[in-house]
Amino acid sequence: MVKCETSLITPDKYYSTNVAAALYFCEMESLIGKTGIETESLGQNSVLSQLSATLIGSEIVKMNGDIKEKIKAGEKIFNYTIGDFDPNIFSIPAELEEEIVYAYRKHFTNYPLGEGETDLRQAICRFINDREKIQYSPEEILVASGGRPLIYTIYRAIVDKGEKVIYAVPSWNNNHYVHFTEGEHCAIETTAENNFMPTADEIRPHLKGAVLLALCSPLNPTGTAFSKEQLKEICAMVVEENASRNPGEKKLYVLFDQMYWLLTFGNTEHFNPVSLNPEVRPYTIFVDGISKCFAATGVRLGWSMGPAFIINKMKAILSHLGAWSPLPEQKATAKYLMQKGSVDQYLKIFKSGLLERLQKIHLGIQQMKKDGFPVDSIAPQAAIYLTVKFDAAGKKTADGKLLEKQSDVTAYLLNIAGLAIVPFSAFGSTHNSPWYRLSVGTVKIEELHEMFGKLRESLKKLS
Repeated sequence: MVKCETSLITPDKYYSTNVAAALYFCEMESLIGKTGIETESLGQNSVLSQLSATLIGSEIVKMNGDIKEKIKAGEKIFNYTIGDFDPNIFSIPAELEEEIVYAYRKHFTNYPLGEGETDLRQAICRFINDREKIQYSPEEILVASGGRPLIYTIYRAIVDKGEKVIYAVPSWNNNHYVHFTEGEHCAIETTAENNFMPTADEIRPHLKGAVLLALCSPLNPTGTAFSKEQLKEICAMVVEENASRNPGEKKLYVLFDQMYWLLTFGNTEHFNPVSLNPEVRPYTIFVDGISKCFAATGVRLGWSMGPAFIINKMKAILSHLGAWSPLPEQKATAKYLMQKGSVDQYLKIFKSGLLERLQKIHLGIQQMKKDGFPVDSIAPQAAIYLTVKFDAAGKKTADGKLLEKQSDVTAYLLNIAGLAIVPFSAFGSTHNSPWYRLSVGTVKIEELHEMFGKLRESLKKLS
């Protein structure tokens, strides 16, 4: 299913382009007992911007905050919602930590360069060239405080009001960034048969007039990745589309989010557009960083790579936001990225811990499926996420209550099984999708037996 519709102006129009997320967010009232859209008590006659009146806050961040309140109240919750890490399980690399402390002690505490420190951008160039075999110069790199400000500046640098943006659902936050830029949403509903990765055939009919194609691999929220052939076909299609456009016509650009690219498992291999098709390089802007691959979400350091003229425009926008990565973290990361042996050793241990959790939960879900429970999962390929299915809408609880909607299933899993996971509707999928994202960054191995016991008991009660 594809939903292409011009965004904005009123909440109704925003919701119509993002129905699933809006419904999910509002239905959380019944789940957590709080209002879905945060507003201030300003009085009936107070008027704010249309953006502030219509923007939906991060569904995942809100859900996680409210679940933490449940935990504080003494409830046993297996909180697998947020794409973060428990530092007691997955800490940042020791060498990176030492370099950060050293940088603070050396008093690197003033403003960094707007585009990122030169030594860091040089280190990123070498790091990417060594590991991905693609060459970028320091002038083609922009550093910021994580991926969010970079994605925002990419949208701002490219998309004008009313222009079409193509993105797949489920995917992370593209619906909101289109709203920010007052663009036209073209959301492609992907399928489990393709591991929820968009195909060239699904994208092709919507290329005319589009200015941005947002891709992510490995994908948040699914933990799946593009195959080589899938991505090659999409790249060729982008090159062909741009060749057909008039000289004065805006090109179709590709936002390629590869924040999880170092976290692939088994036979899964990461591919990027520029390596597969150098002709797509003038139209591709990467989003990358240390947040996920080094369990460093709080360190706040990400980077974009792309054509210098776009990077320079992004830098100008970022200069007004001030969303720079702190100078000590930049100095530390510049040194750490060059420690190849340390990086490789860290990733070996880190990935082993992630994969162990992903596989245990996947195998547990598959055993439940064999035992007749209405569940399923997709074998882990990459990132820190497992795609799981709870197809229990329409069933009744032990006290005769009908789980009429998928949001009722979500509430049941949380309140009865103590399992907190994020429905794909929070990532733009239809509100009745039975699929969920399960994040393993905070999973304790020793608690999995208890979690599966409660899950089985809660689903046994359904009829």
